[in-house]
Amino acid sequence: MSELLIGCGRNWEKKIYLPDQRDWKSLVTLDINSDHNPDVVWDLQVLPLPFGDNEFDEIHAYEVLEHVGSQGDYKTFFAQFTEFHRILRPGGKFFATVPTPTSPWAWGDPSHTRIFCKEWLTFLRQKSYEEQVGKTSLSDFRYIYKADLEILMAQENGDTFFFILEAVK
Repeated sequence: MSELLIGCGRNWEKKIYLPDQRDWKSLVTLDINSDHNPDVVWDLQVLPLPFGDNEFDEIHAYEVLEHVGSQGDYKTFFAQFTEFHRILRPGGKFFATVPTPTSPWAWGDPSHTRIFCKEWLTFLRQKSYEEQVGKTSLSDFRYIYKADLEILMAQENGDTFFFILEAVK
C-alpha cells in the first residue's frame, strides 16, 4: 500500500480513511513549501506530477484544492484530476476536504483561488456524461477529460466539504 498526502503543510494527520486504514502506510508527502520538510517539494500547478503511473493506492488532499487553479479555469481543473487519476492504481481512492462555498474561509484566505463545489464531482465521472449529455444542461467535457473517478462519498459538515473518489480504470 502506498499513500500520497499533497499540500501536507505541517499537519500530517489522516483525516479521512476507510475502515481499518486509520494509519498511514508507506506515506509520501508533497508540499510547495520546503520548510514543512515534505518528501517531495512540488508546485501542484506544474503538471505532470513527479510520480509514475498507477503509483498510489490513496491520495489525500486536505484543504489544498482551493489553492490550485482559478475559478472558471476548467482546463486546469480537468488536467489536475486527470493527473490524480493517472497516478492512482485501479480502484485507488482520492480523499479530500475543501471549504464549503459558505465557509468564511472560502474566500477569507488570501491564497484561495477558487471555491470547490460539490457539483463539480459530477464532471469527474464518465457515467454522468452518458446519463445527462443531451438530456440536461450538463456541459460535455469528454473532449478534454478521459479519466473516470466514481463518487464514493460527498458530504458537507459545517464549513467543510468531504469527499472520496475512486479511480475507474
